[in-house]
Amino acid sequence: MENKMLDDPNRKYVPKKEFITYSVSALGQGMIYAIMSSYISDFYLNVLRVTPIFVLLLMFLARIWDAINDPLMGMIMDAHEPKHGKMLTYIIATPIPIALLTLSLFYAPDISMTAKMIYASVTYVLWGMIYTMSDVPFWSLPNAMTPNPSERGSILSIARTTNGIGSAVPMAIFMILGFVLPSLTGLSGLALEKTKYMSIALVASIIGNLLFVMTYFKVKERVKIPKPPKRKKGEPSSLKLIFKCKPLMLVVIMGILASGRYMYQAAAIHVARYSFYIGKDITGLSPEETEQALQSSISLVNTVFAVATAVGMFGAMLIVPKLIKRVSYKKLIVVSCILGFVSSFITFFIGYNHFWACIPFVILSCVPCGVINCVSSAMVGDCLDYMELTTGRRQNGLGNACQSFVSKLGNAVSTSVIVLMYILTELDLNKIGTSYTVNPLTMSHGIRVGMFSLISIVPGISLLLCMIPMFFYDLTGDKKERVTKELAEKRVKEGIVISE
Repeated sequence: MENKMLDDPNRKYVPKKEFITYSVSALGQGMIYAIMSSYISDFYLNVLRVTPIFVLLLMFLARIWDAINDPLMGMIMDAHEPKHGKMLTYIIATPIPIALLTLSLFYAPDISMTAKMIYASVTYVLWGMIYTMSDVPFWSLPNAMTPNPSERGSILSIARTTNGIGSAVPMAIFMILGFVLPSLTGLSGLALEKTKYMSIALVASIIGNLLFVMTYFKVKERVKIPKPPKRKKGEPSSLKLIFKCKPLMLVVIMGILASGRYMYQAAAIHVARYSFYIGKDITGLSPEETEQALQSSISLVNTVFAVATAVGMFGAMLIVPKLIKRVSYKKLIVVSCILGFVSSFITFFIGYNHFWACIPFVILSCVPCGVINCVSSAMVGDCLDYMELTTGRRQNGLGNACQSFVSKLGNAVSTSVIVLMYILTELDLNKIGTSYTVNPLTMSHGIRVGMFSLISIVPGISLLLCMIPMFFYDLTGDKKERVTKELAEKRVKEGIVISE
């Protein structure tokens, strides 16, 4: 079948059921990734009780490995044509290992500190490697599902939205368990936290992976780019092609500078533990009643932040698919980041003593998170179109590996900043008992304001910085339309077939 993009540039290729299946799978993946990205710092510091310096080193060294592992995965995917699909093969192969590693990641063995560090290092790095094997192919799939940039953008926008919805599931479970576990199990302190995290990991890993694997059975790879001829001497390598693709590099730099946006979710539990207390006066309460009140406060504060984040993020994600038909990706990012920057600073100056007054501005601060999540993947697809047109080679796997690396780097940066705040505020976890939950009202002003800054001024600065590379991004408007048209013509000349 000939390439019909020339006859009808607006032609849709993806059936509704397939569109929905991919979106549901993205929801499942969101459940799996969110438990790691939102809670791993809290688990390591407050449950496993390893040192902050170790967590910093682990994040740093793991990202060095990711800088090798993620592009390697992309190149492997680009270079091979497995029997079950260039991308789908990895989606069927990875769910069981990811489920087992997620459970291992949130298991706190009763062993020596050195053994804990080794255990954490092995499980964290292995989890990241296997996750990359599923993440890069999954988010590369829309490039193979349709040659239509507009349809691809819609698929990615909706999938990123459902992915974000999935990320809220572990937070909802965290809230529910915080209210029911103390009275249901009679546990408190560290034992309660261990049970809570294993329960969340069990639910997220099983349900999330069952939803994720649906893509293998229902999604089709239509756009099959022929394997390029063996690279001749003097021709640029795949990595050089990526680094020379200016639009793609600008998107990558934007994503790195926007790393602070992950803190709205990752830092919420730390703010709930050490900045805010919401509930009845605990003076004169029994130890059991105090424990339940403090756990309820942590769950409530964490949940309110999760809901505020969801409203801002998902609200933006819901309207982005409509906005991108009239507004460029570039303009959406710049305008939303200005809004997020201003709102974050207002939140900080309202202060941690006025919890409920902060919430409307937290919602507004999270709008750019939803916008960036939605449009960045679509922008990568546009950049790969530009690369294919100008160089004759398309690096789907390697291009999307950059996106995967940026996402993991962003979460590592946010985790590292959280750990640094523990060090800067001199929050010594060794002085906090393991048999009870700490009262945030007994914390110093420095600790409370330091933790509070993690969901206010710190991500605000990040949003301001990430706008800078967007001022140099020009793959918009007429230029983008020209690339789409000329690429369709080029594919027809080369005999590239788009299947039904």
